[in-house]
Amino acid sequence: MELPSGPHRRYDPLTDQWVLVSAGRTKRPWQGSKERRPAVDDRPSFDPDCYLCPGNTRVSGATNPRYGSTFVFTNDFAALQPDAGDAQMHEGLLRAEAQPGTCRVICFSPRHDLTLTRMDPAGVREVIDMWAEQTLDLGADWRWVQIFENRGAAMGASNPHPHGQIWSGAALPERGAREDASQRRHHADTGRRLLLEVVEQESGGVRVVEESDEWLALVPFWAVWPFETMLLPKRPAARIPDLDDAQREGLRATMQQLMRRYDALFQQPMPFSMGWHQAPFDGAPTEPWQLHAHFMPPLLEATKRKFMVGYELLSEPQRDISAEDAAERLRLAEPAVLDVTTGVA
Repeated sequence: MELPSGPHRRYDPLTDQWVLVSAGRTKRPWQGSKERRPAVDDRPSFDPDCYLCPGNTRVSGATNPRYGSTFVFTNDFAALQPDAGDAQMHEGLLRAEAQPGTCRVICFSPRHDLTLTRMDPAGVREVIDMWAEQTLDLGADWRWVQIFENRGAAMGASNPHPHGQIWSGAALPERGAREDASQRRHHADTGRRLLLEVVEQESGGVRVVEESDEWLALVPFWAVWPFETMLLPKRPAARIPDLDDAQREGLRATMQQLMRRYDALFQQPMPFSMGWHQAPFDGAPTEPWQLHAHFMPPLLEATKRKFMVGYELLSEPQRDISAEDAAERLRLAEPAVLDVTTGVA
């Protein structure tokens, strides 16, 4: 079956929502806000004023150890606190409930100037193994473990030292709850994992950006952000700790290739929010769940951001290029390591 040639809606079975696709809107004149290209990145390997570099003192007064690999610590300004309690308020239509949890920061490397894209394979593997370790540690106490990275100033990163975060809480957040319900409903109806069916249907197709024996990176059929991608293991895995050695090594290689394509697309480091979604720790069977990562970059062009405003806020998400076109452009972007001092791959 062929897709409609004009504006059309696409269904997202993972969140049970729709997105409007209006591919022709990229041709409209643009006199609005423009993003500045990132300045030449001349960060040193160590910055004595950086709160995240080894041996430096953070604002809280705590001093970082002189760590030599991946380093994790409890966030000094955590959005969730373990002692938040269990108080609730319910007055008519008004409801509130305490949300206890904990937040941690993960410094990918002691090097102030290395992103996951530019780290050596062993260093990236250490990050993956730490994601798995932290998932098990936090999952022992909290229902939802959210690992994520906000990359670049355009995504609100508060510190240029490459790092990610892990927020864990007692309740399922909205997005997690939607994905949990959809995957469990699909598994109950078919006996199969929803996202493994996506892997089977999309493998080798027009929306694939990177594919290996173990992993598939694609622009989802229902993607919202212009160059949004999803990273999926091809074999069953509900959480990061479930990944065996071959899957972890495959993840390292595929993830770095995908990030390098992002950087090559506009010949500059691509800002994005990325995060892992994995089965909740609530005692429910994990068979319906398939581990996956979302990459959500905001840029349509090198200096043009996609804004979620107006119709997108008030009605439903809308995208300006098709998922198929976005995937093709990412495939054509040579996945070289970008020289951040010159901005050239």
